[in-house]
Amino acid sequence: MTICGGGFQGAPAFRHRNYRLFFGGQAISLVGTWMQQVAQGWLVLQLTHDPFWLGLVAAAQFGPVIAFGLFGGVIADQLPKRKTLLVTQVAAMVLALALFGLTATGLVEVWHVMVLAALLGVANAVDMPARQAFAVEMVGREDVTNAVGFNAALFNGSRIVGPAVAGLLIGAFDISAAFLINGLSYVGVIAAYLLMRDSELRASDPIARPTGMRDVFDNLAEGARYVRDTPLVLLSCVVVGLAATFGMNFQVLVPPLADDVLQVGASGFGFLMAASGIGSTAAALGVAFSRRTRARWIAIGAMALGLGGLLLAWSPSFPVALFAMLVAGGGGIAMAVTANTTIQTTVPDQLRGRVMSVYTTVFAGSVPAGGLLAGYVASRWGVAAAFAAGGLVTLGIGAGAWFWVMRIRAAKQLQREAPTPVAAGAAGESPIAVARRR
Repeated sequence: MTICGGGFQGAPAFRHRNYRLFFGGQAISLVGTWMQQVAQGWLVLQLTHDPFWLGLVAAAQFGPVIAFGLFGGVIADQLPKRKTLLVTQVAAMVLALALFGLTATGLVEVWHVMVLAALLGVANAVDMPARQAFAVEMVGREDVTNAVGFNAALFNGSRIVGPAVAGLLIGAFDISAAFLINGLSYVGVIAAYLLMRDSELRASDPIARPTGMRDVFDNLAEGARYVRDTPLVLLSCVVVGLAATFGMNFQVLVPPLADDVLQVGASGFGFLMAASGIGSTAAALGVAFSRRTRARWIAIGAMALGLGGLLLAWSPSFPVALFAMLVAGGGGIAMAVTANTTIQTTVPDQLRGRVMSVYTTVFAGSVPAGGLLAGYVASRWGVAAAFAAGGLVTLGIGAGAWFWVMRIRAAKQLQREAPTPVAAGAAGESPIAVARRR
């Protein structure tokens, strides 16, 4: 990233003060988030010695996103996103500190972890669509692809530092330290939101506040219809949801892989997750610096994710497993970030929160469904079987996505070759109807 003439060449999102604050706050907070993810998985495994419980905790944490995520999108389109995100981040900080207190005092039981995970899921049901939709308010449509790419690079770059530090902390000190650091890390992102200037945000007009449940469901239906009727958005949601369900169950499968199969302990577990972060960061930066969003990378990423899973199933050694995690991490994030950017650059402003809530609900919903399935298979037939089954299915999903993308491109080509239609404005079409044809 170079500064030239007051601008940021290759990183235009950083021209915006609010985005620089957001990025800095997230850089602090996300390291703590990944430390907690690793520590929580290791804690559950040590408390239960059964990978199926890892799936249950994942279901507890992400189940609320499925149940309430679409309603979170309605909230994101109604309330000021910056203030909404402040509330969700304070709630997450309190929950992290509560888990630290239970662990430090030796009182923690697996049901405590599940309850706190479920409460965090409720906060995330609102936080996720609001945070995704907030990107365009900070930087505008012209820089949103760059911002989404850097957001993903930061999220996954923290997967390099957070898991590695957590693994070393667990091995050298006490697991509660990871939860304490995560709780304190929220101070950075909360301060960033407080320092932002509302006058520099490009907020869209909020939708009319629903007066009853009928209005709420009408708002939800409008967002769902847009997803259904817009081919690239539907492709993004369906492929990411399916591929993540079967291929991105690292929090459930990697702890027993490290502990029982590779026998590398907590530190090795941390480095496996960090390897995934390296691949993910490289893929996210590739999207951030690209000039165009290419839908075929959704399919390519899904296929790479599947291949990484298959390699993990037959990993003969720790170095091979590290390489497999790098491939799987890169593929999964290339798929997810491309899908996210495709949606962000397609959806009309007044529908962004609701459409992003569909995407985040599908993505997050893959965690409990896939986690329970992967945990059951690993508990019954072993970790290798779980990775092999997930990898094969994900590879097939990626191949199917490739043909889907080709069909969409062919349909667009036919539209371009067809006789020129009446201009959209003259035909009386709404902006949403025009966007659906894109």
